[in-house]
Amino acid sequence: MRAKFADGDFLTAALAIAVEHGPAAATVASISDRLKAPIGSFYHRFSSRDVLLGSLWLKTVLDFQKGVSVALDAQNGLEAALHTPKWSRQHLDEARLLLVFDREDFVRDEWPEELREQVAAMSRRMKNAASRRAHAVFGRDGAEERRLADFLISNVPVAAVREHIKRREAPPPIVDQMICTTYSAIVADYRARHANDD
Repeated sequence: MRAKFADGDFLTAALAIAVEHGPAAATVASISDRLKAPIGSFYHRFSSRDVLLGSLWLKTVLDFQKGVSVALDAQNGLEAALHTPKWSRQHLDEARLLLVFDREDFVRDEWPEELREQVAAMSRRMKNAASRRAHAVFGRDGAEERRLADFLISNVPVAAVREHIKRREAPPPIVDQMICTTYSAIVADYRARHANDD
C-alpha cells in the first residue's frame, strides 16, 4: 500500500512556507499542518526539522548547480552565466530560497550527521569549480582568470536577478542582455590586454 505522503511532499511544503514567511516559520507543526499530515508522519521520514531544512537547501543547490556544470563541461562560460536567470524563471521559489536567504537560515550550526556526507560530496564536486570556470571563459587557469570568471558566472548573474527574485517575479529578458553585454565587454578587455601573452 502506497504511503499517503512522500518525502517530497514535506520538502515542497517546507519550501512554500520558507519562501512565503521565512525559514524560521518552517516548523514541524507548520509543515505537517500545511499537508494535513500527522506529525508522526513527518518524523517517520525526517529525524528532525534541521534534517528536513538541510535536505531542502542541499537539494536546491544541487539542482541549480547541474545546469552550470553542464555548461562548464561544454566549455561555454556564457551559457553558465545565463543559467542563473534561466533557472530562476523556471524555479522562482527555489531561486528565492537560494538568493534571499542564507545557508545559515536552514542549517544554523553544523550539518546533521545524516547530511554531512552529502555536503562533503558536494564540496568535492565543487573543488575544481574555480578552475573549470576560468577554463570555460578564458581557456586558461590563473588567479586573474579565476577572479574574472567567478565575477562573470556567479556575481554578475546573481546581482542581475536578485531584486526580481526578492519581488517574486521572473527576471525579464533584459537581465540576459545585461549579463551578455557585461560578459562580452570583460572578455574583450581581457583578450586585448593579453593579446601578446602567447
